[in-house]
Parts: sequence; structure tokens; C-alpha cells
Amino acid sequence: MKLIRNMFTKPHAEYDFENINLTRIPEHVAIIMDGNGRWAKKRGLPRTAGHKAGVEALRDIIRTSSQLGIKYLSLYAFSTENWKRPEDEVNALMQLLVMYLRKEVQELHENNVKINIIGDIDGLPKSAQEEIHSAFELTQNNQGLIVNIALNYGGRSEIIHAIKVLARKVKNNELEIESIDEEIFSGFLYTAGIPDPDLLIRPSGELRVSNFLLWQIAYSEFWFSNIYWPDFSGKHLMKAIIDYQKRDRRYGGVK
Repeated sequence: MKLIRNMFTKPHAEYDFENINLTRIPEHVAIIMDGNGRWAKKRGLPRTAGHKAGVEALRDIIRTSSQLGIKYLSLYAFSTENWKRPEDEVNALMQLLVMYLRKEVQELHENNVKINIIGDIDGLPKSAQEEIHSAFELTQNNQGLIVNIALNYGGRSEIIHAIKVLARKVKNNELEIESIDEEIFSGFLYTAGIPDPDLLIRPSGELRVSNFLLWQIAYSEFWFSNIYWPDFSGKHLMKAIIDYQKRDRRYGGVK
């Protein structure tokens, strides 16, 4: 992935770095990567071509996030509902995942990026599980941008999973019911130890969160765009952040 290696620390000439406040960069940005299929259909291509193009877009987003100093980037890659798609499309997505990790992880590692997976990876094909574990082990000590890839992930199933773990601990007298609060509950989610997203971005024109990080986005700022994911670039990420920086986040209070 020479593009990332050569340009990780070199700002893209077309990107609006001058008008962004680098002292108010969101710590955690979450993105619902949507619109691959429609991007392909618009061009008379198979849906798998859209997914491949989406992988190309991901490179620029990771690079730009690292340049801006974003600490956490969470990407909705494959949901628990995506298993309903045609089998050949699901298989192609899994193969793309394996190919992406196998091809890109060394370059990401050399650029201090840490790969983290959120979701039920036990439900993924063995080949995907192996590449995931390999990427995690290679990058786990890196101190740069942390990329959370949501695979076989659903916000509701995540909450149910956390409740079951809590219930077992209460049943085994390992936890007092009265001690359970938001902080303790958050510690049993896939994102334990990760701050909630400051900004949630969804391209493709859809205006919903689609079961992504339901607990974690309680106070996130939302930014929607009609651009399909394969056409989404670092300059669009920067526009979202510039808009974010104009907002007044009160968390229910008054300023």
C-alpha cells in the first residue's frame, strides 16, 4: 500500500487543511461505509465492483485520519443483517476482507496504525478469522491511529451480549446489581475502553444509523452526505470535521 506509506505525513494538496482547527479534532470518528452497490449499479457494474472500489476509498480515509490526529476511527464494514444478502455477494465481501488485510496490514503496521475488530468474529469464515487475528497480533502494540473494523456487528446484539455477561456475573455473585452503572455497562461492550464517537458520518444519502453503535452514539454529532462511499475521500472527511467544529456540544446542559 505505497499510497499510504508515501503520503501518511504529507497533506494532500487539494485538502482544506488551512480551514480546519487542529486543536478541535474529534477524538473518535465513526463511519457507516454505505453506497457501494448503488455506486456500481449507476455505472452498470456488478455490486462486487462497488465493494472493491469501497476498499480503495478506505485507504484515503485512514491516511487522512492519521494526518489529522484522529485517535479512533470506527468503520461499519459488515453487519449482522448483511448475511441476508445473496450468498455470492457475502462470499465476495469475505474474500475482500481477507485480501485487504493480507495486502495492507504490513503498511498500516509500518505507519503505526493499530487494527481492532468489534463484533462477533466467531461467526465469520475461518480464513477471515485467521487474517483478523494475524492483523491484530501484528499491530496490537502500535500507538497511532486505532482503526476499529465492525464485522458481523449489530448494536442490538452487542447490548444483549453485554446484558448476558452482566447477568452471569450477578448470578455468580461477582457483581452487585446496585453497582451497575453506565460506566460498568460500557465495559462489557465490544468497545470497552474506547471513548464514544464524537462524530458519526454516513455517506450514500441514507438518514439512519442502521444498528451501528447504538449505545455509544447517544451524544454523537451526525453528518450525512449523498456521496456514495467509493467516492468519499479525505476532503469529505475534512468537510465533515469542519462542520462538526462549528457545532455547540452541550450534552443536555446549557452554556
